[in-house]
Amino acid sequence: LLPDVPSQSSRTSGSSPTLNPTMSIFEIDSKNLKTICLFLIVTTFFLSACCSSQKTDMRTLAPLETLVYLETNDVADALETLTASPAFQTLAANKPDFSALKNTQLAIAVTGFETAEENSVLSLKPQFVAVVETHAWHWQAVSLAENQLDKFVRKTFGETAKLEKIDKNEGVFFIWTATDSRQVFAFLRGSLIYFGNNAAAIEKCVAVSRGEAESLARNESFSRAYTKNNLAFGYVSTAGITKIADLAGVSVAVNAAESADGKSFIAQVLPQVLQNTTEEIVWTANRSEHGVEDVFAVRLKPEINSELKEILHSDVESKINFVEFLPSDVFSATRYNLKNPLIAWRGLLLTTAQNTDVLSGKVLMKFSDNLLEPYGISKAETFLSAIDSPIMTVQFDAENDNSVSIAAVKDFEKLKTSISKEINFKSPLENQFGAEIWFSGDKNLAAAFIENTIVLGDGESILKCLRVKENSENSMKNPAFQRFTESRNLAVTFGKDVDSAAKIVNVLGNEKDENRRLATFYTTETRLTENGFERVTVSDFGLIGSILGKLN
Repeated sequence: LLPDVPSQSSRTSGSSPTLNPTMSIFEIDSKNLKTICLFLIVTTFFLSACCSSQKTDMRTLAPLETLVYLETNDVADALETLTASPAFQTLAANKPDFSALKNTQLAIAVTGFETAEENSVLSLKPQFVAVVETHAWHWQAVSLAENQLDKFVRKTFGETAKLEKIDKNEGVFFIWTATDSRQVFAFLRGSLIYFGNNAAAIEKCVAVSRGEAESLARNESFSRAYTKNNLAFGYVSTAGITKIADLAGVSVAVNAAESADGKSFIAQVLPQVLQNTTEEIVWTANRSEHGVEDVFAVRLKPEINSELKEILHSDVESKINFVEFLPSDVFSATRYNLKNPLIAWRGLLLTTAQNTDVLSGKVLMKFSDNLLEPYGISKAETFLSAIDSPIMTVQFDAENDNSVSIAAVKDFEKLKTSISKEINFKSPLENQFGAEIWFSGDKNLAAAFIENTIVLGDGESILKCLRVKENSENSMKNPAFQRFTESRNLAVTFGKDVDSAAKIVNVLGNEKDENRRLATFYTTETRLTENGFERVTVSDFGLIGSILGKLN
């Protein structure tokens, strides 16, 4: 690639100085040196232009009918944020190097959902396409698919997965097939890689990139909500909410109700409520001092938003030091800072009932007391009128089988009438840990009164709460709990995750010890906004980590 060197016979005494093949590189004269430098500069500029790191508007690569959209404009930056977590560094054998992914952009478009039931468990399978802008040469993108992407698929499908490559539409189409017939697909053209579990969805995205179909950037609501310079961004449109509402209702019903009638009712009501109240959901992820901050902004219909602002207020001073009751091994705890719990309860029930069909609305209002049964409450309105806010609920397991509620007592006698008849207040009480406790006959349910405070719910869990209050062995010793105690928002949750860290390490790197598990902690705050409400979660890995954990 060096400039041409004239032959010995072509030289004349009057010609310009030339490069002698026997000369040292250091003897090149200034004119030739300038020529070489100019060539290198031009070549470098050409390479930079052809393999540019200039950002691509990833919205223009997703179909207009996309139900759920996620993107990150620097994959390396997002992954490095996860590996910077103390939990990751504790569990990982080494820190992965993501420098090869620097400036690589990623967008995920969910274009549909499929449902499947295995062992009576409902599974929702999204039809998705992940579009990767590598900003590389085509041969480099092919190499990435043939190596890193193939390695990832085989880690999921098994080493026996079959790979087929087909030249198609000025690109290369990859098909991986597992031994159980599962398939994933990829299409490479230029610097773009399309990867997904639905070939037709990939074809649609390719059509968008060619200008043969409209892109998500044409959606006006999406464009209004779209923000740049985030670690990641996500969007669920009104159409998306409508289409996934039924699936969400079925999913919640399976996990929330025990009886067939209960499952059927939830599966019927929840989709109606979602469709009639919610316009869109926007997600942003960014770094924070304490980890990854995920903000879910839910935009409600104007009339619904006005109603919530009338009934939900959070300016509350607590009369209880809730921290004293929380053992260090709690799974999660939620504090509701409602100025008037009774008005909030009635208002939410009425709003929900008005946004479903007439019959379902009447059933909901009539049987609303059943919603608080897990806490030993049989009359919700009576209970809420006999206590002071805030109210705290505590879960001791992921299934929510063992839970308690804690609140300040305003009317002791009235409060007793709201509690399940399984607890007989005329029977002898027990004095333990400075509290008066009434148990149900099977000891599974209890109500404890201590210092003008009621602790109500699972009997064994109540004893745990009372024990830590007496021994001062509470969750306050956990630094992550500080944000929970300081929050004055509408609702705040403190919880732990015992599985995600190991799963994320397994996806991104190698574990030091495959049998070791490390709990991570998170806080979630809910607050009203101008257009609806926000849920802000701070955790070690965020939603990005949760998505990666699903790949394990």
